[in-house]
Amino acid sequence: MQQFRRQPKPEASPGGLVDEERRRGRGAQSNHTGRFETERRETFDDGWDGLAELDAFKTTVFDDPARTIITRNDSPDISFDRSINPYRGCEHGCIYCFARPTHCYLGHSAGLDFETKLYARTNAAQLLERELSNPRYQPACMAIGTNTDPYQPIERERRIMRSVLEVLERTNHPVGIVTKSALITRDIDILSRMAERGLARAALSITTLDPKIARAMEPRAPTPRRRLEAVKQLAAAGIPTTVMVAPIIPGLTDPEIESILEAAHEAGATQAGYVMLRLPLEISTLFREWLASEFPNRADRVMHLLQSMHGGRDYTAEFSIRQRGTGPYADQIAARFRLAVRRLGLNAERKQLRTDLFRHPVLKGQQMALF
Repeated sequence: MQQFRRQPKPEASPGGLVDEERRRGRGAQSNHTGRFETERRETFDDGWDGLAELDAFKTTVFDDPARTIITRNDSPDISFDRSINPYRGCEHGCIYCFARPTHCYLGHSAGLDFETKLYARTNAAQLLERELSNPRYQPACMAIGTNTDPYQPIERERRIMRSVLEVLERTNHPVGIVTKSALITRDIDILSRMAERGLARAALSITTLDPKIARAMEPRAPTPRRRLEAVKQLAAAGIPTTVMVAPIIPGLTDPEIESILEAAHEAGATQAGYVMLRLPLEISTLFREWLASEFPNRADRVMHLLQSMHGGRDYTAEFSIRQRGTGPYADQIAARFRLAVRRLGLNAERKQLRTDLFRHPVLKGQQMALF
């Protein structure tokens, strides 16, 4: 049964794993209370078979009208300064997702709550049009998919991402999309028209070509084969397409760097990038639980290699280090990636998206510009 106990929250709880039947098809193995909560919720067997009566975790979507939709950042190791996130939480359930800790701000767990309690920004398109109509707004590439995936399964019905793209197309605003979902191909009509004017590019995240590893690590994301097919369709439609080998998990997926790049290049990708595994805050505990369960024979080696890139810690939050790490193993990964990219001719040319075509939308009741 569920009980509340007022006590200090531990940095990492060795127990608290959720029964496999209750979390079937999910990535996280636990649902530890978020770090901002004053009470900690624990599930335990009281001897009356109460655990058998608990329901399985089901996806729940909450309407979440926002007050603003464009998020700004000034991080020196990130290539964009503005982004849009149509959804909070992500049903893909990727165990490594660095957005998981953000769910704690909502009073939820970074574990199973993150992939089952989702929030849809229902007024995203309307807010975007309003914010772009500000005469002081200056355009630059709008990044989408930098936190949670805009093409996660609920987008099929909600179509919030589609409505956002329609606003960006009408205003000739440049956009760069990152996703691991083949659902992006649904919007090829919009993206191809924008790409013709130098206004759009897309990036597909491919972590592994092994379907078994992918299923365990990203349980509700499309298979690697479907992602490569999406790369092929996007490239054939004239949309500049990047493959993101992200995240690279040392001792688990790093042997596949070259094969992923080769497969993506063959599918039509012209650009490539990578990010090493990041384990900030709650993700460290969640990833360790998952690793011990899914790959117990590799767990020690994976964590040893990862810590070797972060000064003996699971994670270093410093800019420029957090995404690549330091040390001999990090240097080896960087060298392998660089050599493979050069051999395949990737990243030979990267054109900047255009901003000169942008036109402020005119809202109802506003006066149109004379020039």
